[in-house]
Amino acid sequence: MSHVELDELITFVVAKKIHLITDEIFSGTMFENPSFISIIEAVINRKLEKTDLWSRVHIVYSLSKDFDIPGFRVGMIYSNNDRVVSTAPKMSSYDLISSQTQYLLSKLLSGKEFRENYLKENRKRVKERREMIFVGLGQAGISCMKGNAGLFCWVDLRNLLSSNTFTAEMELWKKILHEARLNISPGASCH
Repeated sequence: MSHVELDELITFVVAKKIHLITDEIFSGTMFENPSFISIIEAVINRKLEKTDLWSRVHIVYSLSKDFDIPGFRVGMIYSNNDRVVSTAPKMSSYDLISSQTQYLLSKLLSGKEFRENYLKENRKRVKERREMIFVGLGQAGISCMKGNAGLFCWVDLRNLLSSNTFTAEMELWKKILHEARLNISPGASCH
């Protein structure tokens, strides 16, 4: 999101007195403008750290996308809300990170130069692969909406539907799954 969009979101959250939870899982693989801006950065830019909003902004993040280690299952919650912070360990006690994984990650991520180089190279490689996907889809006559991070895109397969219904969409999904062996998320799952 841009600074303007984040400002609008913050204004809405303040006016409605609601909590804001952001998922910043793709923060290290953003390719295009706007570049990544954390919600905390936007709140600080508005000088709202000393307001009640500060305790109503929460961030979730995972190492899986930026560092390509989804099997490690390492995520985190950042919040200035004591209640959220004290509740978080209770939510994750069933799935603690092993000491071996913690040790390996601390060694892997402790070098600032390594982290910066890795993230830069990973962003470049993910962007190259993303472009390959878009070119291939375009050559197949499939249009898509480009995202700004990761390898995700929203494909428009309406021209392949037998009718403009969720039933036809599920039929197409099953065909793609069973014939192409590709599992995509049907649009119905986003409603």
